[in-house]
This record gives sequence, C-alpha cells and structure tokens, in this order.
Amino acid sequence: MNYWLMKSEPDAFSYDDLVERGRAEWDGVRNHAAQGHMRAMRKGDLSIFYHSNIGVEAVGIMEIVGEAAPDSTDETGKWIAVHVAPKEKFEKPVTLKTMKADPKLADMAMIRQSRLSVSPLTAAEFRHIVDLSKG
Repeated sequence: MNYWLMKSEPDAFSYDDLVERGRAEWDGVRNHAAQGHMRAMRKGDLSIFYHSNIGVEAVGIMEIVGEAAPDSTDETGKWIAVHVAPKEKFEKPVTLKTMKADPKLADMAMIRQSRLSVSPLTAAEFRHIVDLSKG
C-alpha cells in the first residue's frame, strides 16, 4: 500500500463535500509531478485530505477507489484523475504549523515542495499525522 497527501481548497471542495458525495473524482490537477503521483496510485491506497489556502490543515483520510482515468474536466484529454472515497474525519485537524515544527515530518514531500497538490507520504509519516489528529 502507498500513502499520499492530496490538497484541496475547502471553499472549492472540502472533506465534508467528499463525505456528502460518498465518492468523488479528484480532478483539475494540472501539474506534471502531481499527475505522476496520481498515475502511481492504486485502489486501496490511503491519502491524507489536506485543506489548502483556508485552514491549511490535514482534516481526514480518504481511500483511492478508482485508479488513473481521463479527467472529466479536461477537454484536451491530456490529464488524468483518480476517484476517492472518505474513510475517516480527523478528531482534531493537524495544522501545517504543527507539521512543519515536527522533526518526524521534516522530510515530508509537502514540506519540501509546498506548492505540489499531490505528494507521497511514507507509511511512518502517514501514521504520525493520524496519531497527531487524535490529540
């Protein structure tokens, strides 16, 4: 199993929106590195759902339920999307400030490449973020 961190602006699509829908296409990603990560995703992989710009915090876990397929929002046919489903909302969001201050997360891809909307996590990073969300 692989682990990921995927960002969305909550005023465009939030974790609560995902819960309400039950399943969603993770579309609109137009960065080649992020697209490469999405191509590597497999059914059953888990991702941290991160609210960017507003809140700037990890808010829950989602599961990859559909692998790379054409992005329905892309008229060129160049970009892909994956499908995700909610797994667990965090009891307590984990802020970017908390993650940046934590030595166990110092090498996390999102910290090193903050503009990347989809990035890999190690199993240890994933578990640590989940542990931080439990208070």
